Amino acid sequence: MTLEQLRIFVAVAERQHVTQAARALNLAQSAVSHAITALEARHDTKLFDRVGRHIELTEAGRVFLAEARAVLARAEAAELALSELGSLKRGTLSVQASQTIASYWLPRHLVAFRRTYPQIQIRLAIGNTAQVAAAVESGAAELGFVEGAVENEHFASTPVARDQLIVVVGPEHPWVSRARLASGDLTESDWVLREPGSGTRSAFEDALARLGIAPGALRIQLELPSNEAVRAAVEAGLGATAISASVAAPSIEAGLLHQAAFQLPEREFHVLRHRERYLSRAADALLALVGGARPHGLGPA
Repeated sequence: MTLEQLRIFVAVAERQHVTQAARALNLAQSAVSHAITALEARHDTKLFDRVGRHIELTEAGRVFLAEARAVLARAEAAELALSELGSLKRGTLSVQASQTIASYWLPRHLVAFRRTYPQIQIRLAIGNTAQVAAAVESGAAELGFVEGAVENEHFASTPVARDQLIVVVGPEHPWVSRARLASGDLTESDWVLREPGSGTRSAFEDALARLGIAPGALRIQLELPSNEAVRAAVEAGLGATAISASVAAPSIEAGLLHQAAFQLPEREFHVLRHRERYLSRAADALLALVGGARPHGLGPA
């Protein structure tokens, strides 16, 4: 049974006339008659009675008409849904982002996206960089925003912004009065750091490695799972931390934190997508908005 057969049956049933149905469908009368005959023969059920020069629905035909109309209505709804998804009039976009990005960089872009495409629902989940990468790998997120590149042959990774890591301490820390810190000074302080797997922790450890400092050489007192917790611990006087300048800015302005005189390199924010998975129009639109338009030749569109 095909949708075309259903359309023909409904047209004939509504008009009680084969010729009029054929004219309305722009089909040959023989094609309409053949479609009805094929339906009746395949299911061994009479759908129409011939009464004089007219046709009438049988009881089976009346029951089938209600079902056929329902199926055609669902098919039309499915066609409309595809059309609206393709034209960004409806849909859902699943995004996952690391904490710094989700809290301090991504929101303004999501607001701009929402204003442009108000019918697209965005599901945003937050995790550390490892969790974001896992979500993109599994397909739980179409796009993942992380701090730094992620090495994975299944990912296309595009830089979308830059961020500055800084070292901050509480107002009573000895480094407040230091005009300059050397790399060797970093081992003199206690440290509060994000958990392993976070982009901030990875970027800081990479910077240490380039300075010839093993991460294990630091006196790490606490590992905490959020930027806010790390910031609060250092504000309370427990050592130093490396944190995004965006995260620390309010506390520095309020005098709760002090930026130590040690230069860390900038890091890049990247957007990840799976090379082998279909990328929706909504995901394409968000990529274009944040400046991470999909490079040509990186997998299915």
